[in-house]
Amino acid sequence: MKKLLLATAASALLAGAASAQEIKIGIILGFTGPLESITPNMAAGAELAIAEVNAAGTLLDGATVTAVRGDSTCIDAGAATAAAERLITSENVNAIMGADCSGVTGAILQNVARPNGVVMISPSATSPGLSTAEDDGLFFRTAPSDARQGVVMTEVIMDRGIKSVALTYTNNDYGKGLADAFAAAFTAAGGTVTINASHEDGKADYSAEVAALASAGGDVLVVAGYTDQGGKGIIQASLDSGAFDTFVLPDGMVGQQLVDDIGSGLTGSFGQYPGTDSAGAEMFQGLATAAGFDGTSAFAPESYDAAALIMLAMQKAGSTASADFKDHVMDMANAPGEQIFPGELAKAIEIIKAGGDIDYVGATAVELIGPGESAGNYREIEIKDGKIETVNFR
Repeated sequence: MKKLLLATAASALLAGAASAQEIKIGIILGFTGPLESITPNMAAGAELAIAEVNAAGTLLDGATVTAVRGDSTCIDAGAATAAAERLITSENVNAIMGADCSGVTGAILQNVARPNGVVMISPSATSPGLSTAEDDGLFFRTAPSDARQGVVMTEVIMDRGIKSVALTYTNNDYGKGLADAFAAAFTAAGGTVTINASHEDGKADYSAEVAALASAGGDVLVVAGYTDQGGKGIIQASLDSGAFDTFVLPDGMVGQQLVDDIGSGLTGSFGQYPGTDSAGAEMFQGLATAAGFDGTSAFAPESYDAAALIMLAMQKAGSTASADFKDHVMDMANAPGEQIFPGELAKAIEIIKAGGDIDYVGATAVELIGPGESAGNYREIEIKDGKIETVNFR
């Protein structure tokens, strides 16, 4: 009898061990490429949410969540697609937090995520074109569309009394989408865009591009590029030639590394990137500081929220299958329900398990609208004394 009891107990332990599943979330970001100086904080944001859930130990009755990184490069669609294929077919990830840049995000969505039926939540792909992309209900983003950023950037510039700008953009989905949205909004508000010209990343010399921009004129130069690539080259060439001394920096151009690289020449330049002054933002920054990374870095809060929404939707569905939990992402992010802030993911899981409703506010005051994208809040910034200073929220 004693042997039978021991055998039964051993079987129960083995059954319990077998039932504790591993969930894998792919984190696909440009760890190399034109955004490589800000992606470490983005990854850290997503992994902070994962660590929080693992510490609770209650997701889907004790599942463990593992982050698996992949390099999108930000700009190489082929490399990004290969990275996503590896994560899905070899690593068997259940969902993707990413990608980052719009072009590679669209490529992964159409070539990998949709064919394999895998949910993606991007923290930073902002092209307006993604709002209408065929996605089979699998694609979401915690960052707002650049259709919204174009309007906000117009307000930021106009409020400073500036009515004439030159505009350059990186020649890809992100740059073209943002440039078109901004030019339309700025012109409609009575402003003048003297030139709307693309630039290529990876060049050693941008003097020809800057000469054309200077010839067109404008009170300031709007640079819709990347902080570690052509956008930085355009700014440096402008300063070297004296063509422009004030620059408008949208989200892809906001990074401390750019400020450090350019130096005092950026003083007085300004811009915006997604952000909020909500209670959740302050909570997230405290958690990020304790974890050893910069919680105010561009798209780090959106990355935390993207990972959190994936896990909470899984809990709501009682399943790690994208086909099951994709329909719960919007429910998690929006009212009605008890508001959930950073550091409260364990609380959210318990409410869901008890049959209650949550309204995930998170680090960015998340509200998903229309095709599953953020309604949009922005942090207005200015470069002062070698630092990126927040001067307003919109």
